Amino acid sequence: MLVATDRPSASAAKAATATIPIVFTSGGDPVQQGLVASFNRPGGNATGVSLLTIELGPKRLELVRELLPKPGTIAFVVNANSSATPFQVRQVQAAAQAIGQPLLVVSIGTGKDVDKAFATMADHNVAAVFYAANLFFQVISERLVALAARYRIPALYEWRSFVTAGGLLSYGTDRNEVGREAGNYAGRILKGERPADLPVVQSSRFELVINLKTAKALGLEIPPTLLARADEVIE
Repeated sequence: MLVATDRPSASAAKAATATIPIVFTSGGDPVQQGLVASFNRPGGNATGVSLLTIELGPKRLELVRELLPKPGTIAFVVNANSSATPFQVRQVQAAAQAIGQPLLVVSIGTGKDVDKAFATMADHNVAAVFYAANLFFQVISERLVALAARYRIPALYEWRSFVTAGGLLSYGTDRNEVGREAGNYAGRILKGERPADLPVVQSSRFELVINLKTAKALGLEIPPTLLARADEVIE
């Protein structure tokens, strides 16, 4: 059995074999990605957990607006090389336009673009920044957190790991739930069940994590309403 923990590895595993069972945890639509025939009837050698990732942009924008003490331009950083970027930009731009929120879309194509992106945000005097869902940003997470601190820009990230590394806050799918669901399916397949008969699970739990130490360093007071909804507060 193969276990794939992201979209690229899930696609690679599916391309490599049509017989070995695959359990995936992947963002995006597994049907569109060719991993399964449908959510309810996967119909092949793969099944697993579908994470809501690229769909959460408007919710993250809402949280950033709640965080800010006064209105201002918000930056939305995307990966210029991702096929999911146009969808995410359309979603977030529509949400921002609906509420009259000034939005600056900043594209990063390679690691060399990161410093330039923060300089651009500083030039536009952005009030805060949040990130599109993308594996590339996880790879450079420590650099993103360090630059946000240097430029003193409040930032919202996709995963809890950014916040434990010093980021301000994150909102995303609860990875513990994803791991439990994937482990359950792996166990059932090892006991003889077929992936084709196990419906794809849609992630349903999300977590908001806040780092109060980082907030203090930024001179930012987290609104009580936001603190009350946090699943974890790092002090």
